[in-house]
Amino acid sequence: MAGFQFFERDLKLATAGMEPEAINKALAVFAKAELARVIGEGIASSNYERYVNGVQGAPEEAVKAPGPIVYEFVNWPLIINAALQELVRRSPRRSGRYARSFVVVVGGRTVVTDYARLRADAEVVIYNESPQTRRIEVGASNSTGKRHFDLSKGALNMRFKDVFKFETKFVNVPSGISPRAPYILKRTTRRRAAGTPLTYPALVINAI
Repeated sequence: MAGFQFFERDLKLATAGMEPEAINKALAVFAKAELARVIGEGIASSNYERYVNGVQGAPEEAVKAPGPIVYEFVNWPLIINAALQELVRRSPRRSGRYARSFVVVVGGRTVVTDYARLRADAEVVIYNESPQTRRIEVGASNSTGKRHFDLSKGALNMRFKDVFKFETKFVNVPSGISPRAPYILKRTTRRRAAGTPLTYPALVINAI
């Protein structure tokens, strides 16, 4: 869950010389306009809790300056779905199987599908269970899908800056999460011995 708050400093800058009731009204109007803006721009979810002068669920019009008016957003569904959309649109699409093979994991090994139930401090990891995912990311198989995790990270950090942090890492996937992962190398390569599990490119997401 991530939130934003309108601070007393901003209120003073915007309402200098106004009467208290006018200040209260202006703060409520400003808060609602900002709420509509961040939801409309896709920065925040439409699923949120509102606190006015510390009272949960109170309307913005009940505010007594300097407030605050605080919105706490259940943003994980918005964030994870946006991340999946970025990854899918950069994925190879010959059969569509790869694009359908992204897995969302929390706590290292728990696959999740109900994103609204995630804790605010959860760390979300998204990877693709295909054994070709590493070759696709680094461009070893072909150019289609090259850097799809890294490019998605850049786009998401730009869109959700100051709210969520996105990183790309190569991670070990524990057995038992997916029937297709981890892939065990059949023969020795330049960097890895036969019998060792493949590491998977992943998008790692944390709230700021």
